[in-house]
Amino acid sequence: MQKREQGKSGGSAGGGAAPPAKRGRPFGSGNNSSSAAASAADSAAPSTLLGPSLHVHNSFADQNNKRIVLALQSGLKNELTWALNTLTLLSFKEKDDMRKDATPLAKIPGLLDALLQVIDDWRDIALPKEFAKTTRIRTLGANSVVSGFGSEYQALGSTGTPHRPGVGSGSAGIESTQQNGMTKSRFSELWLDEDSLFNLDDEGRAEKQQCAVAASNIIRNFSFMPDNEVIMAQHRHCLETAFQCIEDHLVEDEELVTNALETIVNLAPLLDLRIFSSSKPSFIKITEKRAVQAIMGMLESAVKAWHCAAAELLGRLIINPDNEPFLLPFFPQIHKRLIDLISMPALDAQAAAIGALYNLAEVNMDCRLKIANERWAIDRLLKVIKMPHPVPEVCRKSAMILESLVSEPQNRSLLLAYENAFAEIVFTDGRYSDTFARILYELTSRPSNKVAAARGIWGM
Repeated sequence: MQKREQGKSGGSAGGGAAPPAKRGRPFGSGNNSSSAAASAADSAAPSTLLGPSLHVHNSFADQNNKRIVLALQSGLKNELTWALNTLTLLSFKEKDDMRKDATPLAKIPGLLDALLQVIDDWRDIALPKEFAKTTRIRTLGANSVVSGFGSEYQALGSTGTPHRPGVGSGSAGIESTQQNGMTKSRFSELWLDEDSLFNLDDEGRAEKQQCAVAASNIIRNFSFMPDNEVIMAQHRHCLETAFQCIEDHLVEDEELVTNALETIVNLAPLLDLRIFSSSKPSFIKITEKRAVQAIMGMLESAVKAWHCAAAELLGRLIINPDNEPFLLPFFPQIHKRLIDLISMPALDAQAAAIGALYNLAEVNMDCRLKIANERWAIDRLLKVIKMPHPVPEVCRKSAMILESLVSEPQNRSLLLAYENAFAEIVFTDGRYSDTFARILYELTSRPSNKVAAARGIWGM
């Protein structure tokens, strides 16, 4: 077990193109001090470290993979905490970390499903209370000594038999009424109150939520590893759970939503939305349309990390032609929102939006026409080049988008109004002079554009 300092790695946390830093252990999940992984995680790390960095041999996975899966499936608090802490450490990987002797964790049988079950268990109890099943009033046999509806002990006047509450009923703290009219609180020493099990009160719900966030963080770390991408991109339950989390971003835990969104972004180059209508077994009824609507909800969000990730996700999804029919109905909304993101002062938002527009402009003629006719689109693309954006690749893509737009004859009249701006860039900026020279050539050299060119130059 080794820890490496950041100082000699050149500060891999910096740079706009670098992936976001991995999160550490889930907060408050270090209860089991007997395990080596948990005790290592609990040790205080210097501020110069990005996080724990382990080189784990294959023998560890061979000896413990079944135990980890069984611990996740057990539902026992201590076992679940140990498994989540261990997987958080094993799934953490720094930028330049090469683990040639490590086992891809997503290839351990049943591990991914067990992690998804932890998230599903939280989402099953995270519904708003108005959707909870209400207690049914039992009136049949109310005058009988034994009614047969679970009230035998109260009817017989028993004072010492515990009553197991149902999920969501909240009956553990309700006082029972005895025959003599006196009230006495029921016993609370139930099996649900054991230290190794989760309660159904607010504290138990908070613990379930922490476990779900930790599981989503592990799945997110999995998605950064190339050995896991193919398996996860073809795992319908994994994709359904992630899309359902981002779909409920208004009521769901923010970190859980962020982890789910980053997982989808990492898997996007291999993602085929048709998986939601395939013959693979479905656990959550997510359709292609609902998946795209969930992405649009992220794109329209005011949270910068969410709308930047959503823009990058759309740019990656459109590369696959099979995804185009599902994204096509949302193109007007996508174009408008991406153009709005370019006008924001946040440089990463501009980069994400231009990257997505660059791929969208290559899809078909309809996309190029809609982008050119979007208000302020050309102005904002030129502004990114003239500022200029600190990342040269973003400026290059902006110029390439303008070149794609001018290739459509219907757009040339719109771009002709910016002929002077294009000419200025040709003579002042050598990095993009070739691109804008080709744009000017397209505007003025075509036979169909000679009249338009004369009007633009001589004011006819």
